[in-house]
Amino acid sequence: MLDFPDPTLYAVPFYVVTLVLERRELARLARAGADVVGYERRDTRASLLMGLGSVVAVTGINAGTFAIASWLYTHRVCEVGTGALGWAVALVGWDFSFYWFHRWEHEHRFLWACHVNHHSSRHYNLSTALRQPWTPWLEWLVYPPWALVGVEPWLILSAGGLNLLYQYWIHTETVDRCPAWFEAILNTASHHRVHHGANPAYLDRNYGGVLIVWDRVLGTFEPERERVVYGLTKNLDSFSPWTIAFHEYAALWRDMCRARDWRTRWLCCWRGPGAQPPILSD
Repeated sequence: MLDFPDPTLYAVPFYVVTLVLERRELARLARAGADVVGYERRDTRASLLMGLGSVVAVTGINAGTFAIASWLYTHRVCEVGTGALGWAVALVGWDFSFYWFHRWEHEHRFLWACHVNHHSSRHYNLSTALRQPWTPWLEWLVYPPWALVGVEPWLILSAGGLNLLYQYWIHTETVDRCPAWFEAILNTASHHRVHHGANPAYLDRNYGGVLIVWDRVLGTFEPERERVVYGLTKNLDSFSPWTIAFHEYAALWRDMCRARDWRTRWLCCWRGPGAQPPILSD
């Protein structure tokens, strides 16, 4: 559908091998007395099916992103080329946009309905990285504008694929801490474990994709201190991919149907997921 290589698809054999190796390593760590959650068969199956569904759904979303970026590129104000400068702008630009994309998904319930499935697992392993959203509509708004500064559309989406590929390895309990300089600049397994925590101190923290500096500068960074409790504040007792993907949309729809007026419906959609619900009809 799109005339550029998707790094995440080429990495499928890597995913398979590393999932097997990580499972063995986590089992070894557990036998040695390490405090790890490990794998659970039904949970892993759900994550893999969510990943397969995402490949299909997000291909369509990416096609829209490419089309919008292609139109914006015709109105570009400068050229950055496809050399080192072009790649640098694309990679850093996508990561900066990802920070806000990710943050807004946590701050607004309609957007959270898309993203919540990624947080729905009570386990934290490489299969969790594949539990990807099926409806990331916000992508159409936050990434194509980089075409206006001369980043070619294929380069924008290639940067996105590499960004997602980097984030794969940080979904693990097998990596403790990286060197201090690395932890200061880049997102790591320790930083991202915090992001997946339901602990009160960890909620809505560490949004960065590749770079953690955005969180440090913008006040959303939290180091890993206490043991992370993975999952949601109200966990989902289902391993069905359809339920995982759409349960929050269904809950939001029910609340909107009960709303007394359009203002209340608006509040249902755009207040934070953890905010007190607006007054609904009985």
